[in-house]
Amino acid sequence: MLRYAAERVILMVPALVAIAALIFFIIQLPPGDFLSNQIAELRSTGDAAAAAKAEYLRTAYSLDKPMIEQFGVWLGVWEGPRGYSGLLQGDWGMSLEFNKPVADVVGYALGPTIAVNVLAVLAIYLIALPLGIIAAVRQYSLIDYLIAGFAYIAMATPGFLLALVVLIYSNAWFGVSIGGLVDPQYADADWTWPKIQSLIAHLTIAVVIIAFSGVGAMIRRLRANLLDELGKPYVVAARARGIKGSRLLVRYPVRMAIIPFIADIGNLLPSLVSGSVIVSIVLSLPTVGPILVQALKSQDLFLSGFILMFAAVLTLIGTLVSDLLLGLIDPRVRLGQGAER
Repeated sequence: MLRYAAERVILMVPALVAIAALIFFIIQLPPGDFLSNQIAELRSTGDAAAAAKAEYLRTAYSLDKPMIEQFGVWLGVWEGPRGYSGLLQGDWGMSLEFNKPVADVVGYALGPTIAVNVLAVLAIYLIALPLGIIAAVRQYSLIDYLIAGFAYIAMATPGFLLALVVLIYSNAWFGVSIGGLVDPQYADADWTWPKIQSLIAHLTIAVVIIAFSGVGAMIRRLRANLLDELGKPYVVAARARGIKGSRLLVRYPVRMAIIPFIADIGNLLPSLVSGSVIVSIVLSLPTVGPILVQALKSQDLFLSGFILMFAAVLTLIGTLVSDLLLGLIDPRVRLGQGAER
């Protein structure tokens, strides 16, 4: 198992390099960048001094160099005006729009982003797996129809709409503000037990809203997968040998039915990050989603590039976790035989 895990970690290195190259070049596909657009605007207004400063910044951050050299400087493998200083050295670059280091712009948002989305993934699995299993085992019963109704409602409800409804009615009915991660009176206060309680309450609401639609889709897919497994000959044979109840269900059919969902962990994390952008705006959550939208609009190269790399790292970590879990559940995966059998 250790060898299998090491192989997966080693494969992440070239994948990260390839992803970084794609991100950098795709971001530069639209003509211009933040500084060139600013220079053109300043020159049109006759502000020569500010335009000269912007030109200086273009040179200082190698934006006047060929794209390959820009990428090498950004990555930290090509010597730039500040030496070897890039992502590999822990230098995330400068946000040209905010005129401050990227670390200062997004540093406060990385923790909440990871916490909200990891908890949302856990919530999806903890809610969907038992409901999907119950729906399959109790096929065509009242509880199956109730779970199906809940799943359809969850899939049909946009996250931002649910966030708006909860935001409005929690304030109208209970006089409670659920925006942000804590109540307004605790925003600048020291960490106390009441502030921690407020954080837990706000975080729980945000996680449930973000996870809501994902729960519905997973319930329906798991029910279908498990029903397919329950109808296979090996289950019929196991029942004929006297294996019944939860022992049969958990040992074989459930174990096989959840494999596709474990493999989806790598895709679920970045999809939640991108899909929760509007929810984060509605709920005033300090995550990187709204910052990324603004950075892409203003063509802030280093800021948007780092946030996209952050999402890519989450994807690879999620893929690594799913690979390791698959290796534990199905030995054929770590032995390299999953595709042949």
